[in-house]
Amino acid sequence: MKKISIYRIPALLVAATIFFAACTKEQSDVRLYPQLSTSQVLNVKSDSVTIVGFVISEGDGLIQKGVCYKTSAGPTIADSKTIYGVNSTSATFTVKIGGLAFATKYYARAYATTGSGTIYGEEYTFTTLPIAPTLTTAAITAITGKSASGGGNVTVGGGATVTARGICYGTAHNPAVSGSKTSDGTGTGAFVSSVTGLKGNTVYYLRAYATNSVGTSYGPEVTFTTLVDLPAVTTSAVTAVTKVSAISGGEVTYDGGAEITARGLAWGTSANPTTAGSVITGGTGMGSFISNLPDLTVFTTYHVRAFATNSAGTAYGNDITFITLADITKFWLVGGYNGWDNSDNALYIISTATSGGSAQGYAYLTSGELKLTTDHSWDNAHTFGDNGSGALTNPGNNIQVTSTGYYLVKANLSDMTYSLKLSTWGVIGDATPGSWSSQTDMVYNPASLTFSLGLHMTSGGGFKFRGTSDWSLNYGSTAADGSKLDDGGSNIAVNIEDDYAITLDLSHPNAYTYSANRWGIIGSATADTWTSDQNMSWNAVTKEFTATLDLTAGEIKFRANDDWAINLGGDLNNLTGGGGNIAVTTAGNYTITLDPWSLKATVTKN
Repeated sequence: MKKISIYRIPALLVAATIFFAACTKEQSDVRLYPQLSTSQVLNVKSDSVTIVGFVISEGDGLIQKGVCYKTSAGPTIADSKTIYGVNSTSATFTVKIGGLAFATKYYARAYATTGSGTIYGEEYTFTTLPIAPTLTTAAITAITGKSASGGGNVTVGGGATVTARGICYGTAHNPAVSGSKTSDGTGTGAFVSSVTGLKGNTVYYLRAYATNSVGTSYGPEVTFTTLVDLPAVTTSAVTAVTKVSAISGGEVTYDGGAEITARGLAWGTSANPTTAGSVITGGTGMGSFISNLPDLTVFTTYHVRAFATNSAGTAYGNDITFITLADITKFWLVGGYNGWDNSDNALYIISTATSGGSAQGYAYLTSGELKLTTDHSWDNAHTFGDNGSGALTNPGNNIQVTSTGYYLVKANLSDMTYSLKLSTWGVIGDATPGSWSSQTDMVYNPASLTFSLGLHMTSGGGFKFRGTSDWSLNYGSTAADGSKLDDGGSNIAVNIEDDYAITLDLSHPNAYTYSANRWGIIGSATADTWTSDQNMSWNAVTKEFTATLDLTAGEIKFRANDDWAINLGGDLNNLTGGGGNIAVTTAGNYTITLDPWSLKATVTKN
């Protein structure tokens, strides 16, 4: 036998033994004669691999060569092998092995058989690549007009984690995950899916999907047809509401896959009215419609819903609530107090939606006579006076006003009654000087149609407005919103002890308001500049708020309640809300006065 030393192998051939990142190589330093090398692992795929061997020395000649492999170390020709069957004098031989399992680690090495036995090259390891999952699509069940149930079974994960699975669906063949799909977990095994948001009476195509790092696979496609679905309809806003009628409508936006045979409005005094009750028809088919609601009852709460009907049934839009207008009565007070001016310039009283037709309001009347009118025509049908027995009649006698003063006037056409009650107004409560035992009277200003009062109030208590020292006339503020008054409402809390300017406005029927303000001075001319107010005190003799302050040259404004929500500035003889800063040109000691009702002030250097 002729020896060929390994050290005579050309350097170029030795360099042919290349390592690939996906594979590891266990090297052997044993050198045999004949000698063989496993030099490369190439093109690892999910089911195949290519391995290169290199004959270093044939010795007395080779009977067979190739690659043997298995899933554990030390493969021999007794295990799986692939024979190199090409006649070639080249030292390098390449073997492609097929039929491998995916995502599996293999051990492989080149072999060569001579007359004296088999020799092996170095052992390599490699792992075949994973494949996309394998799965089936489940039958479709629970089909309705807008949904169905399905699913699938991921039978083979493909050697990689199944990161997503579900079903994809659509109205065209071969739906994919780029379209509509469900997400039903991860991993292998069976899963159930629920498909919603479908359209009625429509053919859908569906197939299960599963995704791993290789890609997405699909199960067989199945098809199904949804049932006819209920329509979809919306209710239009209610408009043109009167005492006895209104207008609404709706829009059929989806027919459910069948003809819309009826549409319209269902209405009534209970929530969610149906077609079993009152109905206004609105035609057939898709689209919008408008319906009138006639013969309604005055000041009544109604519910209305649009409806649409097809072969699957009747669907309804949203329930909209509206209230018909009340039978409001408005009387103008026309008489000697205003020179019998029967126009909108006259004072008036009015009923509310909940007053049962009783109109009321306050008016400053002079002694003499007056009539009540419901329009400005002076015709007998709209003119009301006294019937001689203290009741209303058309046109009746002039109503007598016995003395000049501030009156609560009431009238009601439902029972033809009226009344004039003379009243004076004041404040009462444990925050006021008279506590709850006596009221402090206010002064009426005919020009502003308001009552006013300046007084000191203590904290921790409250007050109310009371008429003529009679608890049958009293107002408080149930909502405590700082302005709105309620008949018999809650006490008005006083949280800060100070002098207050109080205003009561009863000039707007059924919308009575008040204010209770503390006043101060703020500005760059004061000691605290624009950071805090210098408080003013009520002077009961001069009927104004006053303060004596050292001022520097600068500017000032008047501010209520230490807050910019109410502030006065501009001309001292005609202050305006939010008006300009008031200039102080010379430093010195000043006496400052403010009448917050007449909107006048003085700034006098002492």
